[in-house]
Amino acid sequence: MEAAGARTRAAARRRDRRLRAPTTLKEQRDPQPGVRLPQRRTEEDQEEAVFREVVSFTPDPLPVRYYDKDTTKPISFYLSSLEELLAWTPDVEDSFNVALGPPECRQPPLSSRRPRTLMCHDMMGGYLDDKFIQGSAAQSPYSFYHWQYIDIFVYFSHHTVTIPPVGWTNAAHRHGVCVLGTFLTEWKEGERLCEAFLAGDERSYRAVAHQLVLIAQFFRFDGWLINIENSLSLAAVGNVPHFLRYLTTELHQQVPRGLVLWYDSVVSSGQLTWQDELNEHNRVFFDSCDGFFTNYNWREEHLERMLGQAGERLADVYVGVDVFARGNVVGGRFDTDKSLELIRKHGFSAALFAPGWVYECLEKGDFFQNQDKFWSLLERYLPTHSICSLPFVTSFCLGMGTRRVCYGQEEAVGPWYHLSAQEIQPLFGEHRLQGDGRGWVKMHCCLADAWNGGSSLVIRGLIPPEVGNVAVRLFSLQVPVPPKIFLSMVYKLEGPSAVGVALELTTGDTGSCHVGGISALSETSSRRSPRPLRVPPTKLAKWVGRCGQQLSGGWVQRCYEVNLRGCLLQALFVNFSRPPGSQEEENFICRLGEIQVVDASSLLTPLPQVQAVTVSQVHWQPAASEGESGATGLRLSCTLHWAYLLPHVRCFRIHCCQGSGGDSPCRGPSEPERPTLLGLAFVNRYRIVDLAVAAAEPGRDGRVEFLVEPIPKEGFLVPRAEWGRAAMLYSTPRT
Repeated sequence: MEAAGARTRAAARRRDRRLRAPTTLKEQRDPQPGVRLPQRRTEEDQEEAVFREVVSFTPDPLPVRYYDKDTTKPISFYLSSLEELLAWTPDVEDSFNVALGPPECRQPPLSSRRPRTLMCHDMMGGYLDDKFIQGSAAQSPYSFYHWQYIDIFVYFSHHTVTIPPVGWTNAAHRHGVCVLGTFLTEWKEGERLCEAFLAGDERSYRAVAHQLVLIAQFFRFDGWLINIENSLSLAAVGNVPHFLRYLTTELHQQVPRGLVLWYDSVVSSGQLTWQDELNEHNRVFFDSCDGFFTNYNWREEHLERMLGQAGERLADVYVGVDVFARGNVVGGRFDTDKSLELIRKHGFSAALFAPGWVYECLEKGDFFQNQDKFWSLLERYLPTHSICSLPFVTSFCLGMGTRRVCYGQEEAVGPWYHLSAQEIQPLFGEHRLQGDGRGWVKMHCCLADAWNGGSSLVIRGLIPPEVGNVAVRLFSLQVPVPPKIFLSMVYKLEGPSAVGVALELTTGDTGSCHVGGISALSETSSRRSPRPLRVPPTKLAKWVGRCGQQLSGGWVQRCYEVNLRGCLLQALFVNFSRPPGSQEEENFICRLGEIQVVDASSLLTPLPQVQAVTVSQVHWQPAASEGESGATGLRLSCTLHWAYLLPHVRCFRIHCCQGSGGDSPCRGPSEPERPTLLGLAFVNRYRIVDLAVAAAEPGRDGRVEFLVEPIPKEGFLVPRAEWGRAAMLYSTPRT
């Protein structure tokens, strides 16, 4: 993505550009001779570009690979053949599907020898509601949010080249989880495909490997599961180890921490014979790549035999578990823990295939309860990983909801689903106090209310009479802490409860760690209660302007300042304490809307500005078919593009205002119009689809203004004056 430089245009400086009418990419490269193309003029000043359009209903189809044929919304895609794979080159349309960045820093790193957990997502053929890059209005979609238990996410389908939908990649990377696509061949067609690139010389298999590396590198996912489920000739199978070694070496050079895994299917003779273990018949493939994913019909004796085969690479053997429990398996469904128990007993990694079983086969209305039950049964066998970078900001949004909320203000009502909008999820579960177990705390996600996004985190609990408080760990961290950090928590208590709510943190017990500006809970505990921030520094007033106040919807924001030196932030807790004077059991329900942990110095750093907003690929349609009443409006579809440094951004919010003539409706002289939210973007590009606009009056321009609002990683709102903007003036053709 291109970087935005400093804004240097003077207000009085103007320049003209001449742009062709929107065309398909092929037409942009090779316009048809003899066809006169309409032109659009762009005027730019210091703040916005103005594009001029003459409304035309001329068909202008978009490339079907990149856009849904029914809605024209951008979609993630796959490749169906060897020819498509070898012909693929990066295209401007591909940029919609590029992930925001690599996986976040995590501890322990994936390269550690600790047994790992792989989740292989295979659901109803793949590319369902998750294919819509900018989201959809799906009412009951599948959602995964137990990321802290997962190390590797594989997106699986039965297409030749399965490129993970970018929403999954963004959500996984936000949690420090790496993402693999799938290269699959099967049946007779698979045999023909493999003969074509494996039975010849090295140029053929290297060309395929090169394309797979290029695709992973361009779309910013992390590698491939190689699944050859068809027989191979002796010539072809002889080249498989060379192909795997070349692919793995090239991927490691181009994709940091990249992975290539091999699925247990073909053996070294070329026969398709699933082994359900790593053994002398398939060891050559394991030795040629990063890991081995076994088939599912194993028994404990298979695991015992594999100990000798794997040697020091126990963690590189991913023992397959079919959650659907098809075939002769140890345990699946709600008995999946039986399989995990044996796998961990022998020190292997686990590969959970199709845990979406809880969504596909059980009642949709009970999905969240069933999902939480499934993962809670496995919790003891799933080591978690820690996030190790700042800023750390989450509103607990699942990337879905029944309405959209922005910092307590409702913006839209209706179902929505946008995987890229999923934010960092906590360590879900139920926790009981030691002893008689009367005190407890339980967490679950909830779509009924939200502070920012579509959901929040609900914490229910009971404080027994004999204790003063209960606390629950939300996040495991390994963050080297800067000298000063600011913390914020937005919450509200449901019902009549008057328990105290406080954010707590754990620091590493190292001799060099100095803690100032907070009070310790006890002489021996390393868990700290930060002191509330009462008078924030002037430059941080925008960030903490709501601190300590009662906000709309009953929300409360608490802010904290912590001075540290040489410390490691290890965990975030929420502590619930009984009201003063209370001697009874205290039940409580608390809803968390947001947690922020921010390096104070980052709040003083100027943000880059959104620059060079352009409008292209414009398409007009009448708002209603001929003969319907009120058919005076238009529907506008177009693509916005802008320049911004993506490492600084959490996402972009895209808005519009409508008016007429040369005046900006978003910046009126008295009361500017409140812009309408169109959606979220996670790259420097957004496709607007079927926006209802008023038809231009004869002799007068219609006007629609687009605004690009950057949301920084720290999570605060940017003043509207610093948003990117572009306006379109449109008119009816002269008769």
